[in-house]
Amino acid sequence: MQTTTLSFSNMHYHGKLFTNLLRARRQSFIVQNHWDLSEADGMEYDQYDTPASRWIAVHEYGEILAGIRLTPTTARCGIYSYMIRDAQKGMLDDIPSNLLNFKAPVAEDIWESSRVFVSKNVPAKMRMRVQANLMGELINAGHSLGATEILGLVPAVWSRWIGRLGLDAQAAGPKMTIDGFETQVAQMKLSPILH
Repeated sequence: MQTTTLSFSNMHYHGKLFTNLLRARRQSFIVQNHWDLSEADGMEYDQYDTPASRWIAVHEYGEILAGIRLTPTTARCGIYSYMIRDAQKGMLDDIPSNLLNFKAPVAEDIWESSRVFVSKNVPAKMRMRVQANLMGELINAGHSLGATEILGLVPAVWSRWIGRLGLDAQAAGPKMTIDGFETQVAQMKLSPILH
């Protein structure tokens, strides 16, 4: 099992990994969850998939097992910034504006995680290992990007598995149902790197 952080600057080194990740997102969010999202050529994408973002893929033998998108809270693309902030500003029809208990931050050291998924093809006995690899790489990528905090719009069961991984996280908004799924914003503090 491998875990790779992709960017527009390095994706050409990784063959079809980025397109496979977008195809796995389509399978997870459009096919399985029945979400009405943008798609083209069998891939799911949105206005936050820009050169400012990073994408984490957990993969094995060419199959995507899990993924996350990271977007800086300082991102700007036309009228959009990042998903949680834009939802709070009432710009996204399918996400309630009261998803966060405080004003959405804009800071170089705070990043957003979104489009979090684990493939339904991952066997139950392997899910914890896949989640641990995904979150471990999230922490590594966050550190390399200068992040001290990650805000994530995640499944409301996040506290079950994030606590088992030993991460410092807390609820940052109410639990709510979005497109038939219990969802919540979680705020994760990244521990300083010890040398």
